[in-house]
Amino acid sequence: MILEIDPHSDEPIYLQLRKQIIIGIAKGELNPNEQLPTVRQIADEIGVNTMTVSKGYQQLREEGYLLTDRRKGTIVASLPVDSRKTSDKNLTLLLAELYLAEPDETKLQEKIQVILSSFRKDKL
Repeated sequence: MILEIDPHSDEPIYLQLRKQIIIGIAKGELNPNEQLPTVRQIADEIGVNTMTVSKGYQQLREEGYLLTDRRKGTIVASLPVDSRKTSDKNLTLLLAELYLAEPDETKLQEKIQVILSSFRKDKL
């Protein structure tokens, strides 16, 4: 998985990292129990402070997407991840934003289907 970080974005780098890892898991680019690079490796690769990467990893651990094993390092958690607490609110907000950008419900549903079809089928 190749991380694409925009250092000039208004979005903090740790959140960009978080989002890309979640999308990578959903698309099957990162598999359960797969070992991720160390905080230092990612920080060196994308040219940011290790604390920035650590903050992104920590948030992903708290949300259940990643696990830390003292022997294996940071690994992708087994699926499914139980993030229902925040996912309904996040989905509602995201759909509202998409609807405001594309009020044609048919076109919006087509866009959603394209995105959903890009995610791994075997996790359901």
